[in-house]
Amino acid sequence: MLTFGQGDFGQLGLGEEITEKTRPAAIPTYQDIIAITAGGMHNVCLRKTGEVLTFGCNDDGALGRNTSKEGSETVPLPVELPGKVIQVTAGDSHTAALLEDGRVFAWGTFRDTHGSMGLTLNGTERDPIQILPNEKIVKVASGNDHLVLLSENGRVYTCGCGEQGQLGRVAARTATRNTRQGKGPLLTPGVVEFKISKKLKFDNIWAGNFCTFAREHKKGDIYVFGLNNFNQIGLKDREIHFHPQVSKTFSGKEWKHISSGEHHTVALDSEGQVFVMGRKEYGRLGLGANCSDAEELTLVPAISSIKYIDVGTGSRESFAVTETGELYAWGMGTNGNLGTGDGEDVEEPALVKGKQLDGKTVVRISGGGQHTLALATMRLVKDKTAG
Repeated sequence: MLTFGQGDFGQLGLGEEITEKTRPAAIPTYQDIIAITAGGMHNVCLRKTGEVLTFGCNDDGALGRNTSKEGSETVPLPVELPGKVIQVTAGDSHTAALLEDGRVFAWGTFRDTHGSMGLTLNGTERDPIQILPNEKIVKVASGNDHLVLLSENGRVYTCGCGEQGQLGRVAARTATRNTRQGKGPLLTPGVVEFKISKKLKFDNIWAGNFCTFAREHKKGDIYVFGLNNFNQIGLKDREIHFHPQVSKTFSGKEWKHISSGEHHTVALDSEGQVFVMGRKEYGRLGLGANCSDAEELTLVPAISSIKYIDVGTGSRESFAVTETGELYAWGMGTNGNLGTGDGEDVEEPALVKGKQLDGKTVVRISGGGQHTLALATMRLVKDKTAG
């Protein structure tokens, strides 16, 4: 595991003394990590054994474990869960884990413009608690302050903050906790109804900071809802969308991964090409200094000659991993979380270099609030004396 950026709350995983890295730094413990996810100021990783490790800020219980021992939040340590975990996800102040039997456990809290909402009606949950116990779940996704769950039968459930439309199932007038209904309908996971046909089934979900994407399993249409003030979900107007709509800019391609930051989206298609849309500021689109905001998905020409296997976003940053294990980064560089060695913004994709990347193949990337987490394996070297 490699980290870079700001680590004021231990989110670099390098102990109490190290609070900033502008180049990738290796976290020495645990060599069997298979999945990673960066939250606002914390990280979650999954071991091959199905054990979950967390580190970083635990002010709102996002680590799901006791951190009363000084410094224990600054290094990866295990979370107690009742089974083998197969997927992890993290938001600003919450974490979720999907077990192999389809149960989901979450901990931490959601936030809205008024502050902490709690994770459930009981408030902040500092220990893992089961979410949506009567459904078998096959995938989970986290936005900053909402959680999306895909059930075995193809239904989409959401819970958390709904102010930017990211839940897809509450109208504008009931999307805040200051209504007569309060926060109950927001914090209680509810199914998203797709008006076009209640028979629609979905086979994949992704969550952006303030938006949600769901793929219909037959035609592959991408339904979107949430914040669209810079066309970051691909709809023509710049409005908040409280209910699902097909985003036609995704039509005609099969999408492997969609990642969305504060005001932009990065998408990876099945051919390994990287597309962007949304706000251009700080270079987060990677389309050069003279580009405009992108109203629909646009190929990133500077890196279009290479195939990619993963993409990610921070709030205002973008990342792409090549099939040969190289990492490219672009966008806002102020916090050092591009890994380029300085605090400059990067207008076009830049290759991330560093001693800790020598001899390693990057396989996964995840952008957090002011830090970045990467997963790398040792590069296989062919034995020249063999054969």
